Amino acid sequence: MFVDNSLAAQAAYSSVLSAARMAQLNRSPADLPGGFASKLIHGRRYHYYQRKGPAGLEQIYVGPDDEATRALIEAAHDETAVANQAHLRKLSNAAAALGCYTVAPKHFRVLKRLADHGVFSAGALVVGTHAFLAYQNVLGVLWGDPGQTVDLDFAHAGRNLSLAVAPDARVDAHSAIESLQMGFVPVNSGTRYVKPDEPDFDLDWLTSRTRTGDAPVECRALNVTLQPLRFMELALEAPIPAALLGSTSAIVVNLPAPATYAMGKLLVAAERTGDSRSKTKKDIAQAAALIDYFVQRDPDTIVEMVTSTRARGPAWRKALDIGLDALNRAWPRVGESLTTATEQGM
Repeated sequence: MFVDNSLAAQAAYSSVLSAARMAQLNRSPADLPGGFASKLIHGRRYHYYQRKGPAGLEQIYVGPDDEATRALIEAAHDETAVANQAHLRKLSNAAAALGCYTVAPKHFRVLKRLADHGVFSAGALVVGTHAFLAYQNVLGVLWGDPGQTVDLDFAHAGRNLSLAVAPDARVDAHSAIESLQMGFVPVNSGTRYVKPDEPDFDLDWLTSRTRTGDAPVECRALNVTLQPLRFMELALEAPIPAALLGSTSAIVVNLPAPATYAMGKLLVAAERTGDSRSKTKKDIAQAAALIDYFVQRDPDTIVEMVTSTRARGPAWRKALDIGLDALNRAWPRVGESLTTATEQGM
């Protein structure tokens, strides 16, 4: 279900990711007066770039106090935003030429605008098929049948989970979408933005479901409304940074960890009802591709993910078993290899 991308392409993507993280840090503040500051919040330290703006002191969230963030802060003093962007553009073009996956132009335009407004720095994730396609670069592979998508799905933890982002990070995703002037209109209490002239080009904003049920949740951190979905917390718990390549540049976004995405797709497939059942085949195919990768390259990770998902409770076990049954019917080789890996890991 996958083949390895070339070593040259894998190395090129690694370079793009490093350069994109640097550009992310320098894009807004590098050419303005200001400096770095840090805050201690609930026992954890977070770094910001602060400057004086028209409304007073403004702070741009940089990241948690870890080795990568400290390295970015140190390196930020040595490169300008313009130089970073020019370098990033060259690296992106080279990676694309070597066979790395690139995002469709109109989708990348939306993603880049959200990135420029700090939406991903504030904890938003890219989920759905765009995440699945991006895993090709993350894992250094090419999917046999990657599929296509015309919508964009985003998720945020809201107030439900503790992520590695500052809890007071605030951005305005709604204004970012409006600034595109592409004709997006909010519907469903603001949890979805539709484009009337392109009926399938939707922007969906999701979060995990809690005891409050399916009622839309206001997310002040992003200034959007989120639609709760069952089992979504699995994707939100351990996001990874990834570079999305466009035709002109690259941006850094958050993705669900690939193994959790695979489990999430099995769980979602079990939840499909009515018209949404038409998407079950795609859910299972994406889960199968990722499971096939992990069974061959990192079986411990996928076995641990199956085990931990089962341990979450009866509802999780029931949904997972339904998803695994669908996997075994559609992709028996992958299902059998996962069963073997699980038995060997016990």
